[in-house]
Amino acid sequence: MARSLKVVIAPDSFKGSLAATEVCRAAEEGLRRVWPDAEVVRVPMADGGEGTVEALVDATGGQVIDVEATGPLGDKVQAFFGILGDGTTAVIEMAAASGLPLVPLDKRNPMTATTRGTGELIAAALDRGCRKFIIGIGGSATNDGGAGMAQALGARLLDAEGKEIGPGGAELARLTRIDTSGMDRRLVGAEFVVASDVDNPLTGPNGASAVYGPQKGATPEMVQVLNAALANYASVIRRDLRIDVEAMPGAGAAGGLGGGLVAFLGARLEPGVEIVIETTGLKEKVSGADLVITGEGRIDFQTLYGKTPMGVARVATECGVPVAVLAGSVADDARGLHDHGIDALLTVVKGPCDLDAAVRRAYANVADAAETLARLIEIGRRQRG
Repeated sequence: MARSLKVVIAPDSFKGSLAATEVCRAAEEGLRRVWPDAEVVRVPMADGGEGTVEALVDATGGQVIDVEATGPLGDKVQAFFGILGDGTTAVIEMAAASGLPLVPLDKRNPMTATTRGTGELIAAALDRGCRKFIIGIGGSATNDGGAGMAQALGARLLDAEGKEIGPGGAELARLTRIDTSGMDRRLVGAEFVVASDVDNPLTGPNGASAVYGPQKGATPEMVQVLNAALANYASVIRRDLRIDVEAMPGAGAAGGLGGGLVAFLGARLEPGVEIVIETTGLKEKVSGADLVITGEGRIDFQTLYGKTPMGVARVATECGVPVAVLAGSVADDARGLHDHGIDALLTVVKGPCDLDAAVRRAYANVADAAETLARLIEIGRRQRG
């Protein structure tokens, strides 16, 4: 080679098999079989869901803090959050304390599930001196509009008798007054950015309860109850906090936690992948590269809407760098992504196999796919030469 190639590897996780850092290592291993002297820059990515803490902590030289918090069912769980390299920015995945994987399938019930643990993670980060917060809100088990989160930080959500309402989305139907006078004073002046890739409103046919409630265990009857409860919640917020979150795009994310974070903490909602791109300095790292490799577990046309590979592809296109995507599976409609900055799509699975086998061989398959990509590029280089 006339000069050493520069390759940036910036994938999301392959959910259920490889973390983004592992995808990076595997892809680099495969590339070095062909290009042993290449400059390889690894930038693990995420879009606000699983892996966001790891990606941002890794990119900034921060640390992960393990803490005990209240889980969705009210019991204690082992959770975590990250502190970035600047020492004052916390990154939190709400799913670490309030996520669906923490609830057994037969116990999923958004009528009672709470986001209290997410509020406890915020409090723990405040204890560590953090004053800026990046909160990823994918993968929730909850539908309480962030009420539990607010209560954990000192807000009082009161019924008609002046008593605190209980946990869960159904309790919001009893809410008559919100008192924020006792909220943690350290929140004053703190900055909250919410990483989300959905734009659902809080209520209605496209709202939190109707769209996401069923996957959290809600029956059709529960969806109606939860939607009405969130509508009441929005009405009280409108009156007592003087902000209207009911129709706000993204307010319905994570069972309404998006709206709750805006209402109680003054958060702003941003596409998760854009926050990760900015925090990792991806554009600066892609500048001058010869190739960018990204990927995630499954690629289809929906990838176009706020997913990691499209965010990475946008940055690469702005820098004039070709982009290849490695994925566990590539849907038939994914070829439409070629019109949006993605130059090549490669599935890492070599042939028919069951899911367990694909997961077991995921690391080796990613490495082999990256090697194949490099060898194909070498064919082109030789023909041009």
